[in-house]
Amino acid sequence: MPDDPPGGTDRIRAWMTASPFVGLLGMRLVRLEPDAAEVLLPFRDELATLGDVVHGGAIGALIDSAATSAAWSGTESSDGLRGATVGFTVTFVAAARGRDLTAKARVIHRGRTLCFCDVEVLDAGERLVAKGLVTYKLGP
Repeated sequence: MPDDPPGGTDRIRAWMTASPFVGLLGMRLVRLEPDAAEVLLPFRDELATLGDVVHGGAIGALIDSAATSAAWSGTESSDGLRGATVGFTVTFVAAARGRDLTAKARVIHRGRTLCFCDVEVLDAGERLVAKGLVTYKLGP
């Protein structure tokens, strides 16, 4: 991986390891570079809604966390991670059944304070299971 720029990239790595919610779901940062991130959600029985189908809420949290990571990865903030998701859509394409999921997020447009991210969620066989569009506001 190339050298990380200072600021947001280091902070997002720290957030991903320190967040109680991220830890509860078991998410792990796989890849982080400016304007892109990959986050893994390992399958566990506790994440299923019925049988081995991963709950849509867990997939939504994965999408949001990956987009947040991508949004912050392109910054050089020294003020900490302050911001919030302000818009979020998810389209479920196929059932995610009993396999690890990876969210691949990329920034598609970055404004002064708003960042727009496209996210694909793939199962361990690289099959698309969900698409997300996240609008994230950087800063206070």
